[in-house]
Amino acid sequence: MAQFVFSLTLFISAALLFWIQLLTAKMILPVLGGSASVWNTCMMFFQIALLLGYLYAHLAERTRSGRFSMFLHPALLAIAALSLHLSMAGVPSPDPAANPIPWLLETLLVMVGAPFVILAGTAPMLQALFAGTGARSSHDPYFLYAASNLGSLAALVSYPTIIEPYLRVSDQSRSTRHNQRSRNALRPWHGSANHCGLSNLQQ
Repeated sequence: MAQFVFSLTLFISAALLFWIQLLTAKMILPVLGGSASVWNTCMMFFQIALLLGYLYAHLAERTRSGRFSMFLHPALLAIAALSLHLSMAGVPSPDPAANPIPWLLETLLVMVGAPFVILAGTAPMLQALFAGTGARSSHDPYFLYAASNLGSLAALVSYPTIIEPYLRVSDQSRSTRHNQRSRNALRPWHGSANHCGLSNLQQ
């Protein structure tokens, strides 16, 4: 059961990471157009945010505190879900005479910066946590990579074929926030704590 919950959580997390990128780009595209500089800037921003998420997970695991993975990280995810601003409402328009790259980076940072970093840290943190549960398959948790890759692939395939043609951008934004809250509700941290004990995670 624990293996299924961890796999499902990683699947949803990976799908959300890609959905957020695709949805954000779709919102910004009508403002700046689809030039190479716009796409390259978006790719650079999300790659840096992804690396910051991995760094956050690495530093959290170095504390050797099971409480962080089980309690503080879910709390940060809940805050991230509430603060996710997937909307162009209230975002000032860029100056037509100015370089659009600073405006684009600032807009991405305000819309999805912190939530994306926290969400990106979920996968490596969950993998490290599962490896310390003492479960039968905890010595070889690489099946979680398969669940994560499957979630990424599902997001990339479903967005242009199912989500984009049938849902308005506002509906997609609400759906993404609901999905992140549903992912938080799985809370496999608590199940793993009951399975192996908090003391095992702190050793």
